[in-house]
Amino acid sequence: MTSAEHVIWWHVYPLGFVGADTTGADRTPATRLPDLIGWLDHLLELGANGLALGPVFDSSTHGYDTIDYFRVDPRLGTEDDLVALIDAAHARGIDVMLDGVFNHVGPDFPALRTARQNPASPEARLFEQDPDGALVAFEGHGGLITLNHGATEVADLVTEVMTYWCERGVDAWRLDAAYTVPIDFWSRVLPAVRERHPQVYVMGEVIHGDYAAFVQAGGMDAVTQYELWQGIWHAIADHNLHELDHALGRHNGFLETFVPYTFVGNHDVTRIASQVGDEHLDHALALLLTLGGTPSIYYGDEFGLRAVKEERAGGDDAIRPAFGSPGADPIQVPGARPEVLALHQELIGLRRRHAWLHTARSRTVAVGNDSITVEVTGTEADGEQSLIVCLNIGDDDVRTPAAQFLAGRRAGLDGGELVVGPHGWAVAGPAQDSSPSGG
Repeated sequence: MTSAEHVIWWHVYPLGFVGADTTGADRTPATRLPDLIGWLDHLLELGANGLALGPVFDSSTHGYDTIDYFRVDPRLGTEDDLVALIDAAHARGIDVMLDGVFNHVGPDFPALRTARQNPASPEARLFEQDPDGALVAFEGHGGLITLNHGATEVADLVTEVMTYWCERGVDAWRLDAAYTVPIDFWSRVLPAVRERHPQVYVMGEVIHGDYAAFVQAGGMDAVTQYELWQGIWHAIADHNLHELDHALGRHNGFLETFVPYTFVGNHDVTRIASQVGDEHLDHALALLLTLGGTPSIYYGDEFGLRAVKEERAGGDDAIRPAFGSPGADPIQVPGARPEVLALHQELIGLRRRHAWLHTARSRTVAVGNDSITVEVTGTEADGEQSLIVCLNIGDDDVRTPAAQFLAGRRAGLDGGELVVGPHGWAVAGPAQDSSPSGG
């Protein structure tokens, strides 16, 4: 396991990526996981070194309705195929993360079928029940039944599952819907897993609430930073960068306790290119890759793909497309834009050269509806190195003192000032005097 400080994840939703049917209509076994091995070179060329996989365990439809935690979904292949993918990743210095769906199971989970047939069976203890004895569905999804996290048997099962796959090479876990599981459950399970695999990285999906308390009490390394995701795309889309400023203040507070898992796209949300538009896509990416955090790039975002999540059956399909084999050139993915890939590579390269950004704090130097200038500074242990990040989504120039131009668009140095033109952005080395003007 590479230190989290140096990991940039490439996040893939496997069933969609390999073109498997996710409706449940066609569960014909097929060996598709090897397709992902062909994409590992692309992952490295992007600048990433972590492969974050969505659900790979046997499930009825979309991967989040588990049938068997100890079996790879036959639509993807076999355990041997998954281990081969992990081994191929490790041979290239790539860490692998699995998606642990431990809040609920699907209707075909064998113990659930037994519990439904015989509510007095021992298996019934595995599932949460309401006061009338009815099984509890996850957030109203009738096909997903919530596990009883107060039962020792459930804690033992999850510990066994995580340990089993760690023993097969898994380096990290995403805990799906971790926010719905009692925190004391994780504080029982994770120490038992880490007793055998002390280096495993564990990140929980938490959408809202007290992130820091969740990490501290649950014993995780990180949680998903949805507040920052919202602050980035919504502030840009609404031309209200004060909202981003607020999110940055919150983000600084989290960094006092843990390093959040940061992203501008994932398998559950509308693609960032569709949220902010092509003109400001690089503004969002510049923030992701210069702010403190452990960044994740959702597959296809590095190509500038567009797609909208819809609240309907099959509404996730557009944001979970099939890529298949990379062939000779990954840029042949339909809709891929080479310039967006190049931008990702440039900004990831910049982050690699400034590894202290992992725990960096930000200070807003100036903010308006259409522009924001932020100084990003490393901790005292990092020598308090700093960068200036300036975003302009308006129609007037923005100027701020700077000493060195590092990256940007419609921007450059004018003597001792950084000038960022309309709808431009820049990352620069700081000047002694950091008071901006204009905009």
